[in-house]
Amino acid sequence: MAVSWNDIRARAAAFARKWKDAGYEKGETQTFYNEFFEIFGVRRESVALYESRVRFLDNRRGYIDLFWPGQLVVEQKSAGLDLGAARKRAEEYSLALPEIERPRRILVSDFQRFELYDLLEREVQIFRLDELPEVVESFGFILGVQKQPLDQDPASIEAAELLGRLRDTLEAAGYHRPDLDLFLVRLAFCLFADDTGVFEPRDILMEFVEERTGEDGSDLGPFLAHVFQVLDTPVQDRQNTLDEDLARFPHVNGDLFAGPIRIASFDREMREQLLAACRFDWSAVSPAIFGSLFQSVMDPEERRRQGAHYTTEANILKVIEPLFLEDLWSEFEHLKSLRRGREARLRAFQQRLGEMRFLDPACGCGNFLVIAYRELRRLEIQVIREILEPRRDESGALPLRLDVGSLSVLDVDRFYGIEIEEFPARIAEVALWMMDHLMNNELSREFGQAFARIPLERSPHIRCADALEMDWEELLPANECSFVLGNPPFGGAKYQPAEKRDQVRRIAGTVGTLDYVTAWFLRAGEYLRGVEQPEERPRIGFVATNSVTQGEQVGQLWPLLFDRYGLEIAFAHRTFAWGSEAPGMAHVHVVILGLDARERVPKQRWLFSYEDPKGEPEKSRRRALSPYLFDARGLQDPHLVVR
Repeated sequence: MAVSWNDIRARAAAFARKWKDAGYEKGETQTFYNEFFEIFGVRRESVALYESRVRFLDNRRGYIDLFWPGQLVVEQKSAGLDLGAARKRAEEYSLALPEIERPRRILVSDFQRFELYDLLEREVQIFRLDELPEVVESFGFILGVQKQPLDQDPASIEAAELLGRLRDTLEAAGYHRPDLDLFLVRLAFCLFADDTGVFEPRDILMEFVEERTGEDGSDLGPFLAHVFQVLDTPVQDRQNTLDEDLARFPHVNGDLFAGPIRIASFDREMREQLLAACRFDWSAVSPAIFGSLFQSVMDPEERRRQGAHYTTEANILKVIEPLFLEDLWSEFEHLKSLRRGREARLRAFQQRLGEMRFLDPACGCGNFLVIAYRELRRLEIQVIREILEPRRDESGALPLRLDVGSLSVLDVDRFYGIEIEEFPARIAEVALWMMDHLMNNELSREFGQAFARIPLERSPHIRCADALEMDWEELLPANECSFVLGNPPFGGAKYQPAEKRDQVRRIAGTVGTLDYVTAWFLRAGEYLRGVEQPEERPRIGFVATNSVTQGEQVGQLWPLLFDRYGLEIAFAHRTFAWGSEAPGMAHVHVVILGLDARERVPKQRWLFSYEDPKGEPEKSRRRALSPYLFDARGLQDPHLVVR
């Protein structure tokens, strides 16, 4: 049974009282940390080792007091000794470890003083033993609960490369698509689940592969096929003769593991590649990794043909912040300041968040939807905190009967996407489920009870189809949609195959030479026009080639958007370099365009300008924006430039 944070705080207080006089390193360390892990309901021996041997670069040997691969190194000293020297020693241990096993955190202590270093976030938590109940959430990683940093590119790319190497080896051995694609998606979810609390206890997949499969890899493929089958089977429908280790895997649902695929045949090298991926700490990986994973397994020429360019989180935020996020945060800050009707207004605001629906009509692997969902969940957590703050007691604890699972009204079924290829469409679904679990962990960490949405009950709506040919209303009626966003395929007018050029001309109703991306703007305009009241139409935020704001394309595209569909530019980013998290990243220059109904477009419009296309933008307020992304009427305040 999961331990609530209220229980954990109480256990931490009892632990601090019991060990208030401890101070002898040799005689007390192991008992001390055995009981420390018990605070969280975790057996130390299930995750960490004592006296783990390590060889330094100069061939000296040392012994780590406590070692949790990928997570934690502890250097323990007797009371009163120098913790600075202890930290230096722990750092030496960390650097001497294989890269795949290097910890994210270092803890040094003399029983009464503690310093916890997060090497990824570059943060340190310093506290005394008697302060442990107040800071115990800093050890949420023991439960697989930890706040994810915004910039996760190194971990995400490394994880993608680990799976990419396994993919290359499997394909070279004759295991081909589409079985290979689905196998990788299922495997990536399992690796993530093994490190983040979806699978309990942690690392059951890694332990089973290490301990129950042969070193030559010959039985690994059938074992993984059996795991996938178990994950697809409700507990009550499983055979009572099922292997006890396999029975520990939960029912996942969501159709991710539904249906058979050809069983992969492994050898010794493939098994070692899988174990390397198992030993990697997937809790530090953003679900946006799946975009990188997909691009890394696509042929470069195929990427260019499709115009696929996958995206960093920072660039996704350039779209979603001015499109909706900044307005929502501003509204929340206003509601926090109210003296009357504050709770009712906050609850109504949260309910509105839960009713919003998002459509990415060229969603690829779902990066835009995933990051939008994460940011909304983070905002919702702050709203819930404000609502519940008056209910905390003097110690800061919330009521014991609080049901954390009932607090959030947001779920992945409010997110819709269209993707022409089957593999990335399935990745988008899985990435949203992964992000949902991370945000449920963050909710648990904030409000003191473990909460996991397994088995999955709701699913994102990802349609595998050609977005330029299907009726978007069939997927999500426009009067129910809040925002249309994304990064449609680019494909310059001069490089389009004849069939795509004809497709764009048919949608535009012209014989011009428009870039492929313009077809998504026109289809979005047509989609919005189906909503009778302009103030109820969804807003648009798209990335585009910068050529749509230059030269002859301006005269062809923008009269259609302005006159035919009644749109105006609400915000824009001028030309900048578009980054990608994928190996062999795309080098393109783009603009971002936010469009809204003319009747609702704000009086003050934001323009983001780049002195250096690879640098950060200047943000300035404008009265009106022309299709060339110049101020049509001049600055509202010539001195107002926000950096």
